[in-house]
Amino acid sequence: MNPLAKATRGLRVACLVSAVALLGGCGGNGDTVAVDAIVVAGTAAPRTAGEAQWLSFARHVEEAGGADVTLRMLIHGQLGSEEQLLSGLRRGRVQIANLSALMLSSVVPEMVLLQAPYLFGCEAEADHVFDELLTPYFRDRLAEENLVLMEWLEIGFHHVYAKRPVRSAQDMAGMRYRVSSSIGSQLFARALGADVIPLGFADIVPSLQTGLIETGENSTSLYVRTGIAGEAPYFTLTAHAFGASAVLAARGWWEGLAPARRALLEDAFPAIQDSRQAIRAESRGDLADAAARGIRVHRPDAPERASWEAAGRQANAALLSRLDARSRALHEQIMVTKDRFAAAGGCPDSADIAALIPPLESA
Repeated sequence: MNPLAKATRGLRVACLVSAVALLGGCGGNGDTVAVDAIVVAGTAAPRTAGEAQWLSFARHVEEAGGADVTLRMLIHGQLGSEEQLLSGLRRGRVQIANLSALMLSSVVPEMVLLQAPYLFGCEAEADHVFDELLTPYFRDRLAEENLVLMEWLEIGFHHVYAKRPVRSAQDMAGMRYRVSSSIGSQLFARALGADVIPLGFADIVPSLQTGLIETGENSTSLYVRTGIAGEAPYFTLTAHAFGASAVLAARGWWEGLAPARRALLEDAFPAIQDSRQAIRAESRGDLADAAARGIRVHRPDAPERASWEAAGRQANAALLSRLDARSRALHEQIMVTKDRFAAAGGCPDSADIAALIPPLESA
């Protein structure tokens, strides 16, 4: 029995219908979701801490809710892309979904700020800004879009992977760099002088195999655990972007729940500190096993890191020039919150996220 089946054993789980049937209706009546069924959707990668947290959610609901709760755990992309999940959430066919900040920037433009290169210098600074400012801010903003922010799910700092050794930003000139639809990712790649190649996540590995791309960026565990590392074994710890996603509920459905049911679902997902710890422990463990996996990890020295940060500043300037008034106001609040964090002690180890990871032999 696979981990998802084990985690949801004992739940009154409905059959896993196809995306077309669930989102478009089946059986002629268009009503494929039982009244009490809760469709939980996402695009979690198997064998990652993100998946484990959804399985923990299912176990908690099973134990606390018993036969009174029916879940449809469609967390591995069974319902399609994030665009389809957002559509399903807003149309009431999905009740809870996990969506990236990148996806949510299509409905809340200020989310684009979370894609800014070197917005955070360390995990502690990111935690402070999220807890003090971004969580209450985006909870209110998402509510305006009829979405309920239940919790953040961290993805982790993004680093650069490549088919050949990369140490400084200058090494990236002319390299075929895979970017997502994130404007922050695209602007950073342009600032590096790379050849920008927009591709979906599923196209990364085959594009590395064919030579369409040579390099790209991702969080440690998504790099290590999804086949990318096998094709691009050089991993440079640039820590240039902080990835985060949101666990969301459809507001109309959520507000129609009995208070006890809302409390059950709120308590079922791991607390933010536990969630962060799990994601970070996974990333550190994956890096600690890098040599055994054939991965060559490089930690930029001070001059090399300065070259990456210079590209980040150039990308940030281009990003800020595109912001609307509301986003610029939030950016100012972020800077003020960061200043308060710095005054209280700031990031350890010269604000270098790579320094928080146990020492490894550089490539």
